[in-house]
Amino acid sequence: MQELLQRTLNPTQLEVIDESGLHAGHVGANGTGFGTHFRVRIASPMFEGKSRVARHRLVYDSLQAFIDNGAHAIAIEIL
Repeated sequence: MQELLQRTLNPTQLEVIDESGLHAGHVGANGTGFGTHFRVRIASPMFEGKSRVARHRLVYDSLQAFIDNGAHAIAIEIL
């Protein structure tokens, strides 16, 4: 995720945190404690002039392959 977001959104700040272990037993958890629930903290010049929804859409669109392969939840914090 981190590498992909670096390539696609050229962030000035980026932190990707796997919070899957905090969601054990929740919907979408895979039982391993890894790879299903993430928090992305990001700042990018590509967000300038865009609405909150548009900024989040850029992140989600960049991560669609991860979503398609089991990432159940991605919390986005725009910095």
